[in-house]
Amino acid sequence: MRVLAIDPGYEKMGVAVLEKTSGREILIFSECFKTSRTVSHAKRLSGISGEITRLLERYRPEFLSVEKLFFAKNQKTALQVAEARGVVLAEAAKTGLTVKEFTPMEAKIAVTGYGRGNKNQIKYMVEKMIAINKKIKEDDEYDAIALGLTFLASYRGSE
Repeated sequence: MRVLAIDPGYEKMGVAVLEKTSGREILIFSECFKTSRTVSHAKRLSGISGEITRLLERYRPEFLSVEKLFFAKNQKTALQVAEARGVVLAEAAKTGLTVKEFTPMEAKIAVTGYGRGNKNQIKYMVEKMIAINKKIKEDDEYDAIALGLTFLASYRGSE
């Protein structure tokens, strides 16, 4: 079972591809995709679309695990993230992926056991739960991996 996990964002989007085989989780790929502030809004969204398409074609996941949008203090940022998230969902729908959405609290509970876990706790537990063979610089990438682990822990085969 292979899942594409996404921590949606407009400027930075964490992405991860995880696979569960024989009861163990494997990190296939992860990165933090960034859009350029020097291009138009439409081109930034197009870049996100292209990146998601590339990942779907290359890794052929069966499922998408994506963070549910929660309202931020900054309305402009929230709208941009919502639009980026919409691009992700549209690309997933084109390929017929089963989509499962998780709140940040659900992912924190799954990974740290505590719904108000902080970024350091998430990072620490993700590194304990799955082998990561590279240096990760962005929290968004850890969040995407955590969303993938949340999906794999919760999947019951009927979704």
